[in-house]
Amino acid sequence: MAYYRRDSAGDALARGMGWFSIGLGAAELLAGRRIARWMGMEEHAGLIQAYGAREITAGIGLLAMGDPKPWMWGRVAGDALDIATLATGLRDDNPRRDNVRLALGAVVGATALDLVCAGMLHREEAAAWTPPPDYSDRSGLPRAPEAMRGAAKDAPIPADLRTPEILRFQKAGSP
Repeated sequence: MAYYRRDSAGDALARGMGWFSIGLGAAELLAGRRIARWMGMEEHAGLIQAYGAREITAGIGLLAMGDPKPWMWGRVAGDALDIATLATGLRDDNPRRDNVRLALGAVVGATALDLVCAGMLHREEAAAWTPPPDYSDRSGLPRAPEAMRGAAKDAPIPADLRTPEILRFQKAGSP
C-alpha cells in the first residue's frame, strides 16, 4: 500500500483526471456513433464506445481506490490505444481528417497531463518512504551520563524548593 499524503498535488490532479475520465467516458459511451461520424471514422463507432467504458472504469478507479498510480498508468495505456486508433483516421481519403487532428491533439495533451500526474504520484510516494533521521546514538544529555554523575551534589537548593521546616523530620529527643 502506498503511503503518500492524500492531499498532495499529485493526488488532487489524479482526482481531477478521474472526473475528466468519467465525463469523457460517458460522452464516448453515449455518443460514440456521433463522435465517429464527426471524425469520418464510422467503422470505429463500437470501438469508441468500448473506449468510453474503459475511461469510466479508469475514472472510478482514480476516485475510489486508495492508490491512484495503477489507474493513472491505465489511462496512459488507454491514451496510447486512442492515439493508435485516431492515427487510422488520418488517411488521405478521410474528408474529416482535420477533426481527427483536433481529437489527436486533445488526446496528446491529456496523455502529457497523465504522464505528469503519474510522475508526481511516484515522486510523492518516494518522498513518503524516505526513512526518518536516525538519532539512536544520541542521549539528549549535554555530556555522557558518567561525566554528569554527581555534578549537582554541591549545587545550592533555592528556598522555595526546600522542604518547609514544619515538615522536616526531627531527630529523636529534639523538641
